[in-house]
Amino acid sequence: MATTLISGGTVVSAIGRREADVLIDGESIAAILAPGHAAAYGITPDSVIDATGKYVVPGGVDAHVHMSLPFGGTVSADDFDTGSRAAAWGGVTTIVDFASQQVGQDVYETLAARHEEAAGECHVDYAFHQIIGDVNEASLKAMTYLVDNEGITSFKMFMAYPGVYYSDDGQILRAMQNASESGALMMMHAENGIAIDVLIGQALARGETDPKYHAFTRPEETESEATHRAIKLARVAGNVPLYIVHMSASEALEEVSRAQHMGLNVFAETCPQYLYLSIEDHLAQPGFEGSKWVCSTPLRSKHEHHHKDLWKGLRMNELAVVSTDHCPFCFKDQKELGLGDFSKIPNGMGGVEHRMEMIYQGVVMGEMTLERWVETCCTTPARMFGLDKKGVLEPGADADVLVWDPNAQTRIGVNDKHHMNFDHSSFEGFVVDGKVDTVISRGMVVVQNDTYLGRKGHGRFVKRGLSTYLH
Repeated sequence: MATTLISGGTVVSAIGRREADVLIDGESIAAILAPGHAAAYGITPDSVIDATGKYVVPGGVDAHVHMSLPFGGTVSADDFDTGSRAAAWGGVTTIVDFASQQVGQDVYETLAARHEEAAGECHVDYAFHQIIGDVNEASLKAMTYLVDNEGITSFKMFMAYPGVYYSDDGQILRAMQNASESGALMMMHAENGIAIDVLIGQALARGETDPKYHAFTRPEETESEATHRAIKLARVAGNVPLYIVHMSASEALEEVSRAQHMGLNVFAETCPQYLYLSIEDHLAQPGFEGSKWVCSTPLRSKHEHHHKDLWKGLRMNELAVVSTDHCPFCFKDQKELGLGDFSKIPNGMGGVEHRMEMIYQGVVMGEMTLERWVETCCTTPARMFGLDKKGVLEPGADADVLVWDPNAQTRIGVNDKHHMNFDHSSFEGFVVDGKVDTVISRGMVVVQNDTYLGRKGHGRFVKRGLSTYLH
């Protein structure tokens, strides 16, 4: 098996940084060596990557993506091929997508169908969460089976989207009780969908149809109330581990912080769009342009304190993870389905390629440390979702590595860095003070010197263990 030495770089982990060389043997990390000591140990690598002046970090783990997701009468624009390739361009070497059960569907069949979609298509490794949209005796039994046999150890439910994915409190409680018994993690889309539908109907009746009303009909109270309710249900279910996805609002974060201070097993993620983008600068752009930034939970106002509070939450570990909720739709023919009615705009933005870049810019801005960048984007998502060989650079771990150049710049935009399969960029015009230099997936160099060297089918399905965040 081929050996590769990454030499001269600064290895950064969640707990510190040090000058070190990284030896890769085949698909695994073989050793972390003192600088220049490979020869002293008689090691003659087959290839050497010079990382002088650069950071060497674990490959990114994006634990929340949606490739080829049917939604709102269309399908998200990235499939497993294009989306995982874009992930690799962004230094992400593991993605976690979703198998999705809706009312009347069989859990096993939805998982089998998702496996069939992804098999042989991915450029980087992948895993699945299971969405439970129809709680009944069969789906509850399936949840336990998936944990014990299929490496599916987390389940997502929705308090939003009545008639599509929505579950009521009783259904959520039953699923949480089941997860409590099996050791699984419950993920929650926390928005009060019933109340939101009332607000949407009232806005449309007033003739308020522009994209900005997507945010105005999903006020932060509907997010914080649902977050509060999910936390209480998780406590009733025996303090089952609860993970709130795509958190956007200060009040919702306060609910999570309060629960954590009470000793409850409550975690949350946010996404780059909630740290940088706003109603005023994006969603409320003239005409129909704002539809490009319609996602749920929605962007919030820059005149309030959401951005500041979310950055603080990342520093203080109130927010454990940064994911992307990558779910892009083209402006042409897809977002345009909502022309004249914001409620028909497909919900989703694309960002799997830019998470490592956008959160590193937070390091440059002084919002977090270099170590915290690695922790929230690599190490914690791996621990949270039972990816035992991901998110760290240590002997025996998968050789998933990102070499990051802090002395270069990255300009994001459809005519600059943009490898995702949709016709605009969610972060058009942003300039990041740093750059993806080299990306290695299980020992294979997939990106180097601004050239793509990976291949479809290299990525493998990873069976996950239970969350190790609590153990």
